[in-house]
Amino acid sequence: MCGCVAYHSPARETWSQYLYGASFSDMTEMARVAKRPVYLGAGGKLVLDEIKQNTVAQYGDKNANDNALIMQYMTKLEYELYDALRKPGISVQRAGTDVVVILVRDAIMELNVPDISYTGDDTLNTISKILKKYNATFVEIAGYTDAMRDTNAAHSLSQDMAKRVGVYMGQHGINTTRMFIVGRGAARPIAAQDDIGRLTNRRVELRIVPAR
Repeated sequence: MCGCVAYHSPARETWSQYLYGASFSDMTEMARVAKRPVYLGAGGKLVLDEIKQNTVAQYGDKNANDNALIMQYMTKLEYELYDALRKPGISVQRAGTDVVVILVRDAIMELNVPDISYTGDDTLNTISKILKKYNATFVEIAGYTDAMRDTNAAHSLSQDMAKRVGVYMGQHGINTTRMFIVGRGAARPIAAQDDIGRLTNRRVELRIVPAR
């Protein structure tokens, strides 16, 4: 007998309590600096403090050593995500020290209902567990749609996807002060706007950045 229960997003009117502490803006460097006191006050950790608790002191140039340690930390995070997320519609990429996870909408949400799917529940649970392990990071959760005539509708849909993922992570132990949540509508397409490309452009991107 299976004890599994399908996940459903909580009522929309309760989302604010699950996302308390999250920022609803782009995760710029300036925004991270401004949020740092709130993040630290909520128990957040800086990446070098987290690393150096279990690292022997290095000789040589401090900045070079610190950058090397951060790169190692983010590389381990990237590899764990990559190994755990070998599924259709999901990719893990590297951009400098940042790690980007692309989640095509149909890989994590129901086809005709705005809710997390059974496979999406498994995927987001896996991501949440890894992000709890690598907790000295900020996470931008950005929703995107395919090209739509109504730009306001596109923005609303993309924000809905991003918030649903944020709510899920908040429910599964991710410190919400790490989160930046934004809906970007049809901006930044990653595929052609044909029938197949549209499915790819409907997505949620997680950009994971070391907290400094």
